[in-house]
Amino acid sequence: MGSVAWIVLSLYFGLMIVIGWWAKSRVHDARDFFTAGGRMPWWLAGISHHMSGYSAAVFVAYAAIAYTTGFALYVWWAIGIVFAMAVGTVLFAPRWPRLRERLGIISPLEYLTTRYNLPAQQVLAWSGAGLKIFDVGAKWTASAVLLNVFAGVPLHWGVLLTGGVTLIYSTVGGLWADALTDFGQFVIQLVAGLAMLVVTLSKLGGISAVWTIWDRLPAEHAKPFAGSYTVVFFLVYLLIDTLSYNGGTWNLAQRFIAAGDAAQARRAAALSGALYLVWPLVLFFPMWAAPLLLPGLKTPEQSYALLTTHLLPSGLIGLVLAGMFAHTMAMTSSDANAISAVVVRDIIPCLMRGRSSLSARAELAAGRIATFSFIALSLVVALTSDHFGGVLGLLILWFGALVGPIAIPMLFGMLPWFRRSGPSAAILSWAAGLIVFALTKYVFDGQVARLGENWVSTVTVAGPVIVAFVVFAVTGLVRPWRDPASDELIDALSSDEGPAPEQAIAHA
Repeated sequence: MGSVAWIVLSLYFGLMIVIGWWAKSRVHDARDFFTAGGRMPWWLAGISHHMSGYSAAVFVAYAAIAYTTGFALYVWWAIGIVFAMAVGTVLFAPRWPRLRERLGIISPLEYLTTRYNLPAQQVLAWSGAGLKIFDVGAKWTASAVLLNVFAGVPLHWGVLLTGGVTLIYSTVGGLWADALTDFGQFVIQLVAGLAMLVVTLSKLGGISAVWTIWDRLPAEHAKPFAGSYTVVFFLVYLLIDTLSYNGGTWNLAQRFIAAGDAAQARRAAALSGALYLVWPLVLFFPMWAAPLLLPGLKTPEQSYALLTTHLLPSGLIGLVLAGMFAHTMAMTSSDANAISAVVVRDIIPCLMRGRSSLSARAELAAGRIATFSFIALSLVVALTSDHFGGVLGLLILWFGALVGPIAIPMLFGMLPWFRRSGPSAAILSWAAGLIVFALTKYVFDGQVARLGENWVSTVTVAGPVIVAFVVFAVTGLVRPWRDPASDELIDALSSDEGPAPEQAIAHA
């Protein structure tokens, strides 16, 4: 990178800090810090939801998939999320702001004390919060690798740069800072992505390359399903995406909780889905064309980064790199905010049982301390990743396996069809999903491998979430659970006119 690229990148990081500091003026208590006081406009919530849904992995791992497999990437990833948001617009998105309005929640797990009980809530809170530290640490490392490829910056300095900037604006401005920086990052990656698209098209002969490149690429690159990304894999990911993007990934639930009401949450979900339908076509096209422009790459993970350095002038290289960082910083800052909400509203009250609850001022201070601590711990993980050997990758896989088992009692617990699935169903489904993942990945991995390469990912991904769902539903049928407060809560979430539950969430 030349000096112009460094200036562009420095301006980007500076802008993120300025936005975060400005957002501080909008934060007066923990509700502002974690849910923007329920005043976030639908368009900002939708853009923030979209930006918080993927990280720099898109430009590394997904670039490799696009290079080797082609259009199938768009089908199983983007179309899967579009389907998830269509479902969420009807079923899940409007229920999140109703929870805030009727129970005063500011954490996505907070309502589970009323829906199930305290032990079930704590199991989900501790397991998700602990493992997320390693997941976010890995994202810092991925961003640092990109900066190392582009500019030769040592990994530890890359981690401190991207993580340090995020730590400042997230700790100061809370969800308002996250959402506003998400918007700024959306504009930057929009310009950067369009620049890459235009330059790529010009190198391939103009706009006609949109449809002519497929005749020059291997035939399987034009197919909607290819390699290990089969129809079955796609169907499995429809379920996983539905769980993850509608709140099973806690930071995405925060965007809906922050929306003004159920109608605005629906619009936010629809906007995010529309962006996932259109934007990946722009983003992925240079990745699909990379085999023509950079044939024979032995490391396809570097294809997008190499395209950038080969095709763009210095200033635009800085802009594209900023766009890559934008996704990671958007996801990690929103992760930090959501995890901190869980710590402050779900974990700390349990540890303080029998003592007086936190005051509004103390709650805001605890939120900032928890955000700072979470990001700092994730940076420590990233900086010491070499000492983890294979453990870091192991824990990232385990977090991926836990998304489904944690999300199932969270999301399906809102729906009236599963009202008889109680605390036992929630804990058993979580445990069953985790056990099945461990068995398929580490005990029966040889048997799974013999199914064929195309089935390994499908079985490993599908097993935990399907078993968790079956256990959750069947337990409710075999041992139906009845609790007036839980039933009242479910009824209150079913419509805007529903009765407000009398029992608020306990913080004792």
